Order: sequence, then C-alpha cells, then structure tokens
Amino acid sequence: MSSAYQKRRGTAIVDTDKGILVVAQGNIFLLPGGAAYPHELQIQAAIRELKEETGIYPFEVKYLFRYLNSKIFFMRTNGTPRPCSEIKKVDYYYPGKQIPLSYNTKKIIDQYYLLKK
Repeated sequence: MSSAYQKRRGTAIVDTDKGILVVAQGNIFLLPGGAAYPHELQIQAAIRELKEETGIYPFEVKYLFRYLNSKIFFMRTNGTPRPCSEIKKVDYYYPGKQIPLSYNTKKIIDQYYLLKK
C-alpha cells in the first residue's frame, strides 16, 4: 500500500481547541505537510506546506517523532486555516469524530495522543 508518509516528508500536527487540523484534496484527510525538496530540511518542508495548504504559519515548532520516512512536528499557529493550493477541505479531528482519515494519518495521531499523555 503506497503512502504519502513513505516519502521524505515533513508533517505538521496543529492541535487546537477544535481538534487536530487535517486537510483533504479529495475525500480522505491527511495531516498538513509534504515531500521535502532535495537539500530542504523536513522541518522546512512541513512549515512551507502548512502555509501553502492552509494559509497559516507557525510561531512555534517542535520535533515530535519519525513515522516511516516522515518527520512529525508539533506546531502552534495563529490565524484561521482555509483550503489553499491543491487542498479542497480543512477540518479538525478529535477522538470519536467520524472523519475519513488515511490509515497512516490515524496511526500518527494515535502516536501523538500517546506522547501527549
């Protein structure tokens, strides 16, 4: 099974009072982020993609863990996210919310919640 997280990628977890920010190009939601360019750090890719996909920019970034080939970063942001670029929908995930997450997105979020305890 192919996954976006198998690429060298930077991924953002934006945990808000509404839940964790997720984005979708179609019907399946992922965490904001994307593949790093050659010679680009994964943290730079995560920040760049968060801005490109949602229009928001972090004021605090913290490395959390690696998942497959992706580095996962916790980010605090200002502003209201909106769909930008290839993104068609933004939403928020919290435990119990019925939202179609990709398998690996759910695994990353579960790992984040364990770390957060």
